[in-house]
Amino acid sequence: MTSTRRALTALLVATAAGAALTGCAAPAPEATGLSVVASTNVYGDIAAAIAGDAATVTSIIDSPTIDPHSYEANAQDQLAIANADLVIGNGGGYDPFVDVLVEGSGTEAVVLSAVVVAGLLEEGEDAHSDEEEAHSDDEAAEDDGHGHVEGTNEHVWYDIHMMEDVAAAIATELAALDPDNATVFEQNLAAFDERLDELEALLEDSAASLGGGVVASTEPVPAYLLAELGFDDETPEEFSEAIEEGADVPPLALQQVLDLIASGEVRLLAYNEQTASPETERVRAAAEEAGIPVVSFVETLPDGEDYVSWMRTNIEAVAAALAA
Repeated sequence: MTSTRRALTALLVATAAGAALTGCAAPAPEATGLSVVASTNVYGDIAAAIAGDAATVTSIIDSPTIDPHSYEANAQDQLAIANADLVIGNGGGYDPFVDVLVEGSGTEAVVLSAVVVAGLLEEGEDAHSDEEEAHSDDEAAEDDGHGHVEGTNEHVWYDIHMMEDVAAAIATELAALDPDNATVFEQNLAAFDERLDELEALLEDSAASLGGGVVASTEPVPAYLLAELGFDDETPEEFSEAIEEGADVPPLALQQVLDLIASGEVRLLAYNEQTASPETERVRAAAEEAGIPVVSFVETLPDGEDYVSWMRTNIEAVAAALAA
């Protein structure tokens, strides 16, 4: 049993004991409608847009200061999953705590994995949090110890086309769970898709005007969006993976990034604020010294943004940085 599983088991025992001691208390009001639990507020926001008032949506991670890669779930998260009708995770090793919670709770909820819906991984091929299972898998997509699946960029929410598929999958599952509100879900999906269509038009116009070129990044979080904008990310993979995994950056990989920054070819540095380190700060300082604009990206919804407005803000930030 992994340390994560042991911790969750202990929390559940404590929760059960607490429930037994308060058995004479007045029962909590029964929730109405479907219960949807999302790993992050990115998927929680999309689910809420589709579900409307027909479901209660809970996002386990709802702050840009928390790294989903290393999040440690608690008993409250476990209970939310246990009582859910639909669970939405990113998959691909990005939010491994979802696997642990689903397996540990015995939930009968439908579980959606965004990387599976997006076609990056097959059902059953997705990364598991259980290290023994991960390291016994000899297939092409191997777990590298941190949960991330090698060869797969799991940050699919930065791809608007993939999120169109995820939204459709959410609507389909909600309609199956609550047929009486199927028309509502269909209408909400159409409204959401209309907003995504506007984003896609903005992407196309921006790509045409920005002119493409080379970019660098501290982590491949916004890679799909930057590719849609016509840019080629030439950051050495060894550097990006080390930052993403919280591992030591090989000196050669760091030097390669600094050489790329100094080459004069890089138009923009994409900087992930949630995984800052001495190495990323050094790269950022080198970019600023070279006069290369730095655009910050985060992995979860900032306060006051919904998914569509957030993606629009990211696109506009890139355009503004290159116009300065």
